[in-house]
Order: sequence, then structure tokens, then C-alpha cells
Amino acid sequence: MMVATMFAALLANTLLGLPLFLTLIVTALVGFVFIDPGLVARMLPQQFFGGLNSFSLMAIPLFILAGNLMNAVGMTERLMRVARLFVGHLRGGIGHVNVVGSVFMSGVNGSAAADASALGSLLVPAMTREGYSTAFAAGLTAGSSLIGPIIPPSIFMILYSAQTNTSVGQLFLGGVVPGLLLALAFMTMNAIHARRVGLQRRASLPARAEIGSALRGAMPALVAPFIIVAGIVLGLVTPTESGALTVLYVALCGLALKALSPAAFWRAVVETTRLSAAIFMIIGISSVISWELAYAQAPERFAGLLEPFIESPILVLLMLSAITFVTGMFMEEVSALMLLSPVFTPVALAAGIDPVALGVIITLNITIALITPPMGACLFIAAAVSRLDITVLFRTIWPFILTAVSVLLLLIVFPGLITWLPHTLG
Repeated sequence: MMVATMFAALLANTLLGLPLFLTLIVTALVGFVFIDPGLVARMLPQQFFGGLNSFSLMAIPLFILAGNLMNAVGMTERLMRVARLFVGHLRGGIGHVNVVGSVFMSGVNGSAAADASALGSLLVPAMTREGYSTAFAAGLTAGSSLIGPIIPPSIFMILYSAQTNTSVGQLFLGGVVPGLLLALAFMTMNAIHARRVGLQRRASLPARAEIGSALRGAMPALVAPFIIVAGIVLGLVTPTESGALTVLYVALCGLALKALSPAAFWRAVVETTRLSAAIFMIIGISSVISWELAYAQAPERFAGLLEPFIESPILVLLMLSAITFVTGMFMEEVSALMLLSPVFTPVALAAGIDPVALGVIITLNITIALITPPMGACLFIAAAVSRLDITVLFRTIWPFILTAVSVLLLLIVFPGLITWLPHTLG
């Protein structure tokens, strides 16, 4: 009864348009009505700040700041130049640049929204000039932005790690192959579209000197992902320390290139503070709700419901994915991840599912929700930067969603695609 009433309160307030943080607070207060209203003054702040008391969570604002600084010092344009030289000469080359650019960008900021905003403003106009429809250009921008939270670093994976005590380094390694598969799927989709609509090659093969010049210019940005991943995997630094090193590295590169002004640095800090504050408010109140669900033994009851299917890990993953996908369609993604991870993990472990595989699959599920109507944040960003009516994008985004879901199903059937790299590197 308690869990059902909390869910009803969450759904009702979401449909009424109440701000997300207030919606979660009301949901938490409803839970205290069933537990003990007298505990609100003591347990709510205790669980709220207890949920934030995790050293690994400090990595989130640092990676966000690194991404903002990277945009401020012009590294995005340098990465786009490299991507254009590698794939721009192919049929539909500018669409391939969109996808490859997302792969490059994902190695620094770990945010789909940041990728959609940065790449959309640069590439959607370029794609339309070369013969793409605005709807396809916006859809590909939204779809390719999903690569950001999968290829390390990933804000969602850091949150999952904090909730389940799974190794961040293992999760980061587990996301590499799925992220590249996602990129390959969207590039294949783009190639088929380019051939169907008759797009022609727009550029000749680049000269070696041109490639060398572009690589030298983009080298500071290309080195950053290796600093992030290698330091964590080799045990030299924690994720938080890796984030701090990345911020320092990008800032020093900006100073060396004379591209980072005090005003630009301040704007990056302000934007990072705004976004980080919103994320941490959601984490805190989601921790309160997670404690209430644990008090009501919701994870154990949920595990009991799935017990008949526990012998089939694939079936369990399909069911967990379906629940995550639908939840993500109607709830903000950080909240969904924070609420579902503690409930799903015991079920998955009982079914013999590798926690790293589960983390990547849940992350991809939550990420796909970013481009799924009616609340996908990247959809609204892509529509805004392309000046496209959101209802048009709601109708045309489904092939991109199906492409991402096909990769998700591949990972569910063959989880070794996720665990191979973490196990290989120990």
C-alpha cells in the first residue's frame, strides 16, 4: 500500500507539472505518512545528506566542468575538424562527422545533453546545407548524443556505482565496446539514409599533411580520455581525482593556447554549479525515497515477483530493461537511476548477472529515455538548436530509438560484449 501510494503521488505530481524536486519531496513525505510522520525532521535531512556523502559523487561536477572548459577553449571545433577529415569524404560524411564527434566528445564530459547542445549548434545547419532534412539532422544529433553517457567518463555510471558499490573503473571499461557499437549502428543508419536520398560525396580524401595538422591541433582533447580512464583503471587515481586532473589539464591547455579568458572560465564555473546543484538536489531526495522503499522491503518484494524467472538471466534483463525504459520515459533520468538501481541490483545478482553488465545496460536504458517522448531532454535540446517544432521530432525520432534499442538487445543477449574488456584488463 505504501509503495503504491508513493508511486501514485509521484505520477500525479509529475502530470500536474510540479517541479521535479518538489515532486520528489512530496513523494518522500507521503512515504513518511506510512512510516511515522514524527521521523520527518530527523530522518529526511539525515538520509538526504547521507545520500550525498560519497567521495565518488564529487567527480560529477569535475567532469561537467571539464566539458564546459573544453567547449570554452575551442576544443570542440578542433575535434570536429579531425572527425571531418576521417569520415567527411564518405557519402553522407557530415552525418558521420556528427556521430564520430559524439564519440570524441564523450571522452571528456560524459553528458548526453552537453553533446546534443554543442554538436547540434555546429552540425545541424551544416547537415541541412548538404541535403539532409532538418528532422533527420536533429534526430541524428539526438541519437548520437546517447554515446556520451556510455563511453567513459559517464555521470550515470558514477551514480550507479555510488548506489551499488560497483567499481567505477570496471563500469567505465564496460562502456567502451557498447559505446562504439552504438556509434557503428548510427553510422550504418546514416549511410543507408544517405544512399536512399541520393546524397553524394562532398569532399576528396584529405592529404596526410592536413590530417597531421588536425591531429596536432586536437591532440590536447584526444589525450584527455586516456588521462581519465587509464588513471582509474591502473589504480593511480580515484574517479574524483581523475576529474580534478582533467579539469587542471584542460585549463592548462586553454592557457597554453591562449583561449581561456577569465570571463570564459567564470561562465564555465557558473554553468557547472547550476547543473551540479540540480543533480545533487535530485540525488539527495532520491536517497530519502530509496531509504523508504528499503524500509518497506520493496527490493525483497520485487525480487519475489521475479523469482519464477530467476533461472533465465536474459529474461530478467529484458524485464528490468522494460521497466527502466518506461520509467525513464516519464521521469527525470537521474531520479529514475537513483530509485531503480538499489531495487534491481539484488534481483540481478540472484539471477547471476554481472553487476558491471547490469550497470551498463541500465545506463543505456536510462540514456535511451533521453531521446524518447514525452520527456526526453535531448529531444528538446535538438529541437531547440535546429529550430524544429518538437512535435515534428516526436514523430520522426522513432527510427533512432529503435536503432539504440537494437544495440541494447544485442548487449542483453551477449553481455560478454560488456564484460570482455573489464575482464581482459583485470
